[in-house]
Amino acid sequence: MLVLTTFDRDEYVHTALHNGAAGFLFKDTPPRELTIAVRTIADGNAILAPTVTKQLIDQFTQGSTTRTEARRRLAALTPREREVLAAIAEGMSNADAARALHLSEATIKAHVSQIMTKLHATNRVQIAILAHQADTA
Repeated sequence: MLVLTTFDRDEYVHTALHNGAAGFLFKDTPPRELTIAVRTIADGNAILAPTVTKQLIDQFTQGSTTRTEARRRLAALTPREREVLAAIAEGMSNADAARALHLSEATIKAHVSQIMTKLHATNRVQIAILAHQADTA
């Protein structure tokens, strides 16, 4: 499927690609280039407008930078703090984390406090976001 649009918006590109588009071009694409695009897609390949390609590359590299930075920050944590961090990232309360890790709730609270200090975080949500960025951003 080839999508032709007048809109240069990231969400349109993402939606089109997610829904199976193999091409994304703008309506002002010259007829000769449209013909080439149709043939390219018919051959099982993909084609994107140059500005769309640039946007996707920028987003990809930004995601890599975010992931790299998150991983760098998490490297300061001990293995036990990483376990507690994982529990927080899963949405566990201190009591739930204590049960899952076979620790006291006071110990979990101490680890959470230490994690927040090491990561310069002010709350559990920031810790969870950082954990997710390290794994998926």
